[in-house]
Amino acid sequence: MPNLPIKLLRPDAKLPTRATDGSAGYDLCAVLDAPCTLAPGDHAVIGTGIAIALPSSDCAAFVFARSGLATKHGIAPANAVGVIDSDYRGEIRVGLVNHYDAPYTITPGERIAQLLFLPVLLPALVPVDSLPETERGSGGFGSTGS
Repeated sequence: MPNLPIKLLRPDAKLPTRATDGSAGYDLCAVLDAPCTLAPGDHAVIGTGIAIALPSSDCAAFVFARSGLATKHGIAPANAVGVIDSDYRGEIRVGLVNHYDAPYTITPGERIAQLLFLPVLLPALVPVDSLPETERGSGGFGSTGS
């Protein structure tokens, strides 16, 4: 995907950027009229002021936490990872939750999440009577000893 159409929906919206040449994700910034304080356990949906046009159903955009914001302040996406389908054209908004015991204030323009673009596999789903056996089988969480 060499180019991605992106629309700035508000004058204060910022084009997502990569912090370094090695960054996998593009930082998404909060578009707010005023700071937003999240109390411990609280959540809010924060607009980014941007919309995108993904080229086909072979790819999707994913909203992930920013590592520093999540580990230092406990602020992470409420749904763990947000999925932006190829046919969505609305504003990218990020649901955030405060997992820590101290309030945190999100300021206008602050980097709040990161946007990654990944391929999507769309196989034909075929009902079968049985699945091939593996050593693990149907063992669930912790079944490998960890």
